[in-house]
Amino acid sequence: MRWKGRNRSGNVNDARGQSGGGFGFPGGGRRSLPIGGRRGSGGMGIGTMIIIGIVLMVLGINPLKLLGGGLGGSLGGGLSPQMQTPQRQQAPRTQYSNDEMKSFVQTILGSTEQVWTTIFASYGKQYPKPELNLFTQQIRSACGLASSASGPFYCPGDSEIYIDLSFYRELEQKFGAGGDFAQAYVLAHEVGHHVQNVIGVLPQFNKMRRSMGKAQFNKESVKVELQADCFAGVWGHYVNREGWLEPGDLEEALVAANQIGDDAIQKRTQGYVVPESFNHGTSEQRRFWFRRGFESGRIESCDTFNARKL
Repeated sequence: MRWKGRNRSGNVNDARGQSGGGFGFPGGGRRSLPIGGRRGSGGMGIGTMIIIGIVLMVLGINPLKLLGGGLGGSLGGGLSPQMQTPQRQQAPRTQYSNDEMKSFVQTILGSTEQVWTTIFASYGKQYPKPELNLFTQQIRSACGLASSASGPFYCPGDSEIYIDLSFYRELEQKFGAGGDFAQAYVLAHEVGHHVQNVIGVLPQFNKMRRSMGKAQFNKESVKVELQADCFAGVWGHYVNREGWLEPGDLEEALVAANQIGDDAIQKRTQGYVVPESFNHGTSEQRRFWFRRGFESGRIESCDTFNARKL
């Protein structure tokens, strides 16, 4: 990727080297890209359901008017009205302060901000930018305490993204999915969950999840994860058009999507697959939906909820 020298986001908080991260209140439920030892645990505190608003996308109606009133009420996810945002402590300067990987994620986050701001503006809406929190070992978010084993995750409770950058090393060494565009795809996927939170997909399910059985929960969760993959592809479409990508970059992202499919992970970790336990999508599905968004550049193409076959 030709990412160096481009604009960086100012919404990156560096909490690396701090124990626990310094945030603290319960609630919400995080959305994560699956990898590592806690498969199917903490990251699955929220999913999605088939909602009438998604149907409107394919009918050409403004998808940012989901759930009665556009952006109203969707930010903050599972927080109750009486909860107050905890005060952040200023992170001390550490040996991590100016490393290249931090510059990379700042740049990638900055590009997602530009792309989604443009897309939202085309519907007459403002895009509320999420913050990205870098941590080591563990961190406390509005969704509770998370460790590096959780993988990168988005917390709808505070509308923020969390990542231990050592994940990228694991992605390359254990899963054979290296490359800067593969790394960018991971972050763009979590930003995709933020978009879902803003337009109302995640909050709606958070209200309805208690009535779902495990099988339905897994099925609907696959749809929300694949939509986040598709939204990541939409972002990829725009940066490709702007000249960011080099030969082989798209393949890097597709390899990453392939390696973190539910079936691929289960085969690797336990030697067999249990389809009814899938909650992020198969390798084939994840490749398909990322490529769909990448080729179309349109959020209307990301209607995983009404696809004929998943």
